[in-house]
Amino acid sequence: MAGTILVLNGPNLNLLGTREPDVYGSATLADVEALCRAEAEAAGLTIDFRQTNAEHEMVEWIQQGRSGLAGIVINPAAFSYAGYPVLDALKMVDCPVVEVHISNIHRREEEWRKNSLMTAAVTGVISGLGVAGYGLAVRYLAGLRRG
Repeated sequence: MAGTILVLNGPNLNLLGTREPDVYGSATLADVEALCRAEAEAAGLTIDFRQTNAEHEMVEWIQQGRSGLAGIVINPAAFSYAGYPVLDALKMVDCPVVEVHISNIHRREEEWRKNSLMTAAVTGVISGLGVAGYGLAVRYLAGLRRG
């Protein structure tokens, strides 16, 4: 697992490409996975790519990967705002974690979208760069492994 990056996607991201394309774009979750795999393979790493609408499942995945990973890329989606169990699980990992948001959460109309709980536990945040943010996150984690 030392050469693996865990890419986790939260609620409703299974509908990426059809859900609010004016906000999230037209790329699908399969497109995001392909992007992440290409970036990882170029660096000699592998991707474990997952999506869930269930908070308990996200927590279990983080706990399973809490040690031995090259890193975690997480788009917590709606867990960002009420997912304290996800936050607690992220605090237990021993690898770098990059939080990704497809839209710029700071420019969204709803106040509650502007503050992610996860920032208290992650190494860095990429927000507002579309699905390209995932590729940048994987590239960053790969760069940490090269030293």
